Amino acid sequence: MGMKHVAVATTLIGGLAFVTPVQARAASDDGAPIGGVMLGQRGVVVGTGAKPLPKSEASSFLVADADTGQILAAKDPHGRHAPASTLKILTAVTLIPRLDKNKIIKPSQDACNVEGSAVGLTPNKIYKVHDLLRALMMVSGNDAAVALAEANGGLARTLADMNAEAKRLQALDTVAKTPNGLDQPGQSSSAYDLALIARAGLASADFREYVGTKIAKFPAPEGKHYEIANHNRLLGKYPGMIGVKNGYTTKALGSFVGAARRDGHTIIVSVMRHEGSFWGEVQELLDWGFAARGNVQPVGTLVAPVPKVKPTKPVGGPARVAPAPARPVEAAHDSPVVGIGALVVAVGLLGGVAWVVYGVRRRSRPGAGPRPGDEGVAP
Repeated sequence: MGMKHVAVATTLIGGLAFVTPVQARAASDDGAPIGGVMLGQRGVVVGTGAKPLPKSEASSFLVADADTGQILAAKDPHGRHAPASTLKILTAVTLIPRLDKNKIIKPSQDACNVEGSAVGLTPNKIYKVHDLLRALMMVSGNDAAVALAEANGGLARTLADMNAEAKRLQALDTVAKTPNGLDQPGQSSSAYDLALIARAGLASADFREYVGTKIAKFPAPEGKHYEIANHNRLLGKYPGMIGVKNGYTTKALGSFVGAARRDGHTIIVSVMRHEGSFWGEVQELLDWGFAARGNVQPVGTLVAPVPKVKPTKPVGGPARVAPAPARPVEAAHDSPVVGIGALVVAVGLLGGVAWVVYGVRRRSRPGAGPRPGDEGVAP
């Protein structure tokens, strides 16, 4: 099914109906929000029969049953926000199947110099892709993200791959401008999309390993190594915690996607734009989700991805996944606010008149806290 971004609001003025543009949200061809009509609301929506939701200070959140895709509760799930390092979930989901994890990488000096949280790369050919993916998801290495992008053919190619993967997953609120989540104009995601992308990642054993490893050895020059520790404070603390990823910048504030599994069932919680410490709230939302699963009427669903197309093999190059064909009525996907069409219809008392107006980043070591403008561990 083709997708487009649609957003309108209706206002009555002097007896005339005006349909005007509002902030665009991911929608299907019939205008309904991706995942269900109720997900278009900005406030809290919760399934009938549920116990009261725990309080959350996040601007948006989502609680879903990862096994069925059913969304149990949400707040402004399609609201677009800067994702900070939770965008690295998309980076991992995009690059894990594209890169040989045993390939040895020599990062460029530019990659080693990336600001914000870093694993501490040096321009030596000592790192496997496997090491870099660990650093990406465990310690939020911005340097690792750029080194991985270089291994994939460069930043431009990697961003194109990331955005194509987001479209394939139907994460249409998501626009990647960096591989590491450092703030860039136009970069965005939503609580819905982060949960959707994380769910896709959890289907991969490699992804689960990277997000669920607490302590790992990381290579250093001259055959040495040091230990890195996962920034996810709920690993080993919350029963059944699998992963996934936290993020923070002073612009994006705190964001997190977490998944836990108990009694054969997995719950995903995503939160975005949280001003304080969200760890306790996430635990309460997970508890609520496990209790509500199977006992409440869902308010929407995490949709299935668009089927993959067959890989193509260009002459003289590696096999690449061909991009999905362009959707004829899809708006430009590189802006966080996309207006595609505003229809203004005025019906006068003396006759029918209609017209149409078309309108549209302190390198830090593991354990160091964030500083203004840096990507780091959430409060």
